[in-house]
Amino acid sequence: MNPIKKFIEYQIFNRINNFFYPEFYRQKYEYLIPHALFFQYTLPQKFLRINGKVPWPVHFTSEIRNYKKIKKGILCDPGDNPNIYIQANNGIIIGSNVGFGAGTSLISSNHNHNDHSIHDQAPPIVIGNNVFVGTNSVILPGVTIGDNVVIGAGSIVTKDIPSNSIAVGNPCKVIKQKEPYIEDFTKTVFNKKLPEGFNLKF
Repeated sequence: MNPIKKFIEYQIFNRINNFFYPEFYRQKYEYLIPHALFFQYTLPQKFLRINGKVPWPVHFTSEIRNYKKIKKGILCDPGDNPNIYIQANNGIIIGSNVGFGAGTSLISSNHNHNDHSIHDQAPPIVIGNNVFVGTNSVILPGVTIGDNVVIGAGSIVTKDIPSNSIAVGNPCKVIKQKEPYIEDFTKTVFNKKLPEGFNLKF
């Protein structure tokens, strides 16, 4: 990248994106070129107001409901892939380095069977660190997914999934143990300063 283009990318577009996304922490040079982030996410989200109040990047085809009840770490931007639906009425807690494939749904509360105008109470959905949820999967109310887990594409997660496992199917079940997650973030250059005291060994 030539110096002028790099200056435009990281001194102009990167600053604009950081201003609009206070909860967006990503690899500065390897994740998404700042001008692409601006035109694909910042423009439709923050100027056209599609999921406009959500403080992290959300694809314009995705929908986040009750975002204030979502707690998340870094390297995790739920809804940044196409056609994701997240409903957080009962709360969703997500760790760091968590990805959701296109078409994934997280549903924290069901409609009451005897009165569809209300939602049933349930514990929050909890997802640990270093997790990937495959495309078109559904995670249902009250589910806990541990650390270092892969959920296979098209899975329906109705019950808890333990750490260090690969799980697939409808209903989703563990099929094998997963090796430890090996990516090292301690040398990563991020787009902004990390929160004080944040531990990158997650």
